Amino acid sequence: MSTLATTDKIFFERAGLDRDQVTRLVGETLGGVDDGELFLEYCQSESISFDDGRIRSASFDTAHGFGLRAVSGDATGYAHSSDLSEPAIRRAGAVVQAIRAGHQGMLAEPPAPTNRSLYTDENPLGENPFESKVKLLAEIDAYARRKDSRVKQVSASLSGEWQAVQILRPDGYRVADVRPLVRLNVSIVCAEGDRMESGSHGVGGRTSYAAFIDPAAWQAQVDEALRQALINLQSVPAPAGEMKVVLGPGWPGVLLHEAIGHGLEGDFNRKKTSAFAGLVGQRVAAPGVTVVDDGTIAGRRGSLTVDDEGTSASNTTLIEDGILVGYMQDRLNARLMGMEPTGNGRRESYAHAPMPRMTNTYMLSGDKAPEEIVASVDKGLYAVNFGGGQVDITSGKFVFSCTEAYLIENGKVGAPVKGATLIGNGPDVLTKVSMIGNDSKLDDGVGTCGKDGQSVPVGVGQPTMRIDGLTVGGTAA
Repeated sequence: MSTLATTDKIFFERAGLDRDQVTRLVGETLGGVDDGELFLEYCQSESISFDDGRIRSASFDTAHGFGLRAVSGDATGYAHSSDLSEPAIRRAGAVVQAIRAGHQGMLAEPPAPTNRSLYTDENPLGENPFESKVKLLAEIDAYARRKDSRVKQVSASLSGEWQAVQILRPDGYRVADVRPLVRLNVSIVCAEGDRMESGSHGVGGRTSYAAFIDPAAWQAQVDEALRQALINLQSVPAPAGEMKVVLGPGWPGVLLHEAIGHGLEGDFNRKKTSAFAGLVGQRVAAPGVTVVDDGTIAGRRGSLTVDDEGTSASNTTLIEDGILVGYMQDRLNARLMGMEPTGNGRRESYAHAPMPRMTNTYMLSGDKAPEEIVASVDKGLYAVNFGGGQVDITSGKFVFSCTEAYLIENGKVGAPVKGATLIGNGPDVLTKVSMIGNDSKLDDGVGTCGKDGQSVPVGVGQPTMRIDGLTVGGTAA
């Protein structure tokens, strides 16, 4: 069954909507606007948390509804409801039509259709019974405790989602997507003497649970979380000051995502509130730095066959060899900036209007071996994993905490450190990249991005790279 047929069954057969009537209603309601769509959504989600040998929480939720959007100029009218009925859509239409105010626009061309599919449309939630999922989490707990007597607390969670969407435009164009999403997380606390430290790791993607229920897969997550916790038990206070910092590959790309990625989204640049506004064609990073946003990678957490406006996802080059060449665009901002949409129009749910958002954002590989990069540093910090961070989009200033980091002394990785934070400016930090590794990779599929109160799944990544002159906040006396 095609994706369009699958969603027709959900929205027009089960929900009782008349497809032809709804199509006519959208056309009448959005006549005279510059752009707009009816976004239909049906979503099932579940989450099970296991903590110290018992279920801490378990939930299952089903949500459905629609969002109706009309765009005139730079103004947006948006109305939504969980009532999937023609009267509700008609009432929403009366609300969004108010933005026209005599404006008679020319409807933008619809997105180009695609036959590409980046993930299965099978529902992961129904693959395995609830009991088998609880059994898996209990096995994780037992396995972690058997591995090391210093393990004092084990938390594990399994979550899944199955989202079906259909987008109807006033010109009659329809496109659909069915999106699975699963995630497994493990957190471990170890104690030695009067000291306690933690480690965590997770994996996920747009796939089924099968890949994670396999013992080899979940045991790897436990082993990594335990490794981090035991490393942190040996950590010493982090130094402070300006120094050379080597970032590890993969998840440290979250710094790139926050400090640079948001500043390359179309809305911030159209409104000139980004530090990168007006800099297309100019050097914004050191030679060799190439950053892309790629929503087309099969099965990845941030990937989308089509975005939430119906535009096919793309592989968009943002910075090429240090030169800013483009932004991530939804339809509204692309039209107003005279650019093409890039498939980055995303929304958390039917209750939210779309905006430009990242998908899988990462830096491409360079030509240096990771060992060579570390060996080039006499004294500095090697940051492997990150926790939370804060970024000011307008200035680009950021603060990030390291959950796993090491001293570098005489070109060798030394003692692990605790309490290190990285402080800097996004646009500035790109110019200080002096060596880029040949080992670029994406994170393991656990990223979630927040913007204007909306959360969406994303991917991040980068190679090992050296940054000269980054400020490190530490706890060493």
